[in-house]
Amino acid sequence: MLQKKKKTSILKKYTESQLEKVANNIRQDLLKALVKAGSGHSAGPLGSADIFTTLYFSVLKHNPKNPTWENRDRFVLSCGHYCPVLYTTLAHAGYLPKKELETLRHLGTRLHGHPHSEALPGIETSSGPLGHGLSQAAGMAYAGIMDKKTWRVYCFASDGEQQEGNTWEAAMFAGNNKLRNLTLLIDRNNIQIDGFTENVMPIESLHDKYKAFGWHVIEIDGHNIKTIIDACHEAEAIYEKPTVIICHTIPGKGVHFMEKDFNWHGKPPTPDEAKHALHHLRSLGGKITGEHE
Repeated sequence: MLQKKKKTSILKKYTESQLEKVANNIRQDLLKALVKAGSGHSAGPLGSADIFTTLYFSVLKHNPKNPTWENRDRFVLSCGHYCPVLYTTLAHAGYLPKKELETLRHLGTRLHGHPHSEALPGIETSSGPLGHGLSQAAGMAYAGIMDKKTWRVYCFASDGEQQEGNTWEAAMFAGNNKLRNLTLLIDRNNIQIDGFTENVMPIESLHDKYKAFGWHVIEIDGHNIKTIIDACHEAEAIYEKPTVIICHTIPGKGVHFMEKDFNWHGKPPTPDEAKHALHHLRSLGGKITGEHE
């Protein structure tokens, strides 16, 4: 009798141009969800859409038809307030209907204001308090090595939470235990709710700090799809230590009146602002690397 094939990763080959268009569509849909919700975070999710698109459509081994597939890569969202871009990416990847994005932050929704692991398929950990994600990811990676698993752990963190002590305990643990299966991506967009990170609580030099803690460090343009892919592949090739990819991004990327403005950290656009932003995004056709007028 023939054995039924196990469900494995659905990862397909996308061109850079196709990924850029997916990222553009994700930006549009997360804006619509934020307007419908009337609350939520705009700047970080918009700025990291290229990273999330690249991870879920070109890097991570995963299967939305079998979210608990044993050999899947684990993705930990440390900065839970970025969930609009995670939910929207999961919807585009097939984990939930896109129509459900309209229920973001509504009473009874599965799309909570911060991710809840038991509410929605594809969410590995609950997150809200900043600085906890890297500890969770390091624990997963440690378990994976102990059990001789081939899957990897990817953790996405904000730059503001690099001000948290728990982050550096986890960084020390990961470096000491040489967690080669752990990749940390930091969204280095330079803002947090009260202003610019270097004015609130300076965190530089992130490169030197992580290197001192025993990590392999890569710095990239977080809007360049090819560079993101190459950095993730480089991380896979590093055997003796964990890798951190410092992704330099523009908060609010793609919406010119939000870009580089920390005031958009924790608020959604109004319907009129969203209409203007969506018109601009649609006119770009996926390509948002140029300067806005």
